Amino acid sequence: MNAPVQTAFSTVDAIRNEVIAAANLPLKRAITLPRHAYIDEDYFRFECETVLKAGWICIAHVSQLKEAGNFLALDLLGDPLVVVRDKSGAVRVLSRVCAHRAMDLMPEGFGFARAGSANVFTCPYHHWIYNLDGSLRGCPQMQGAEEFDKKDWRLTAFRCEVWHGFVFVNPNGKASPLAEQYADFGRAIAPWHTDEMEVVIAMEWDCEFNWKVMIENWMESYHHLGAHSATLNPMMPGENTWTEPEHSYFVHAHLPFTDAHKGDLSNPCKPRSGFTAIEGLSEAEQSEWGLYLGYPCFMFLTMPDRVLWYRLQPVAAGRCKLVTSTLIPHENLSRPGLAETIAAETKLLRDFHMEDMMVNTAVQRGLGSGTAVRGRLSHLEEPVWLIQRYLAARAKIAMAERGLSTHERDSM
Repeated sequence: MNAPVQTAFSTVDAIRNEVIAAANLPLKRAITLPRHAYIDEDYFRFECETVLKAGWICIAHVSQLKEAGNFLALDLLGDPLVVVRDKSGAVRVLSRVCAHRAMDLMPEGFGFARAGSANVFTCPYHHWIYNLDGSLRGCPQMQGAEEFDKKDWRLTAFRCEVWHGFVFVNPNGKASPLAEQYADFGRAIAPWHTDEMEVVIAMEWDCEFNWKVMIENWMESYHHLGAHSATLNPMMPGENTWTEPEHSYFVHAHLPFTDAHKGDLSNPCKPRSGFTAIEGLSEAEQSEWGLYLGYPCFMFLTMPDRVLWYRLQPVAAGRCKLVTSTLIPHENLSRPGLAETIAAETKLLRDFHMEDMMVNTAVQRGLGSGTAVRGRLSHLEEPVWLIQRYLAARAKIAMAERGLSTHERDSM
């Protein structure tokens, strides 16, 4: 008898079982995930449905949508989207797929703006016109279509919420509200008043690595000792960083400054780069970077004078798009020499971002090799272990939704 052919789904189940097994290990025995969790396209599609589309994904900040008609166009997990502030002032996330013949209203690569201002959205194919709330406004030469009513044909709306000034979308529409998921997260970042901040730096990156490679690297500071040895490690050594006990929907790590760096920041006679320090922060908040991952992929960092936000758009098993953004308090906008400060900070950010891009790309290449082994994790990589536990929890939920018992799953 011939051996049964292994289906794509059984491969996904095998990878998922390994993810769950890894997450069940205590931190002191933690290991990396199997390499196929980062390179298998079927597993990537599984994660899209069970992890990414099931969660809240941050796609914009309100400072990018100040006035009615302001919009951003982006593609997310196979869906062409437009984020827009409508004429009532509400922020909406709409599909860009025309309700007539399914054309993308703003196809990327054909000269359509990815950000700007509009009074309506017009499909360039047959000139159907939509209001900013997604309702159909005009559809030429449709008078011969029987029982056709414009009210029935609108752009699909996605569930969205604005949380601390950030716009999130929940693609499958089933997640619990952000106010519940991120309650403790919100209290921790409240002193920064991010809803009143302004995006002043945004850099786009086309990344040849898996989305999990990005979030794992983002959250662990062990790599300060290597990748950032000349940039970040001197002022916040990796060995001094620590991670809070497990939160249900986010990870919070602390990156304290050295005493020497804190002295430099407090010395009025020493020239200081950066933006105006944020008022009202505690001494502890002024003395560290606060590193966060809101599941599944909201990457957020607090600093004494700004916050960083990374918009992550997973594309394939080995590819994602990234926008790295810097936000500062609004009062900085009238500061003398702001343009020069932004230019200098952009260069510094690009330099250390490039260090991360190099290691992430190299890790993905290593994962593609049959010689890659399951490595052990340091205690400084606790955030990686916590991410594993979140992914495993999502995998178990997916298993339960399929109605599989543990025995049935393992026998597949």
